[in-house]
Amino acid sequence: MKFTNIKEVNEFLSVVDSCEGSVTLTSPYGDRFNLKSKLTQYVSLAKIFSNGEMKNEIELICYNPEDINNLFEYMIG
Repeated sequence: MKFTNIKEVNEFLSVVDSCEGSVTLTSPYGDRFNLKSKLTQYVSLAKIFSNGEMKNEIELICYNPEDINNLFEYMIG
């Protein structure tokens, strides 16, 4: 699932934290980050956001189908 316009980082991370399975962020450069780790959340999102806005598209990989639904609802909501 690809994201291009995350404005509320804290809300996005709250949805990720609520996921039961692993959530992996893949950057446009091929870097992979486990978003279930708080440290990794800060490091990876600092690379992707500049001045509070996303610089690039990100891809999330979820291993639990229910988590995919939750992130999809966040994306369209």
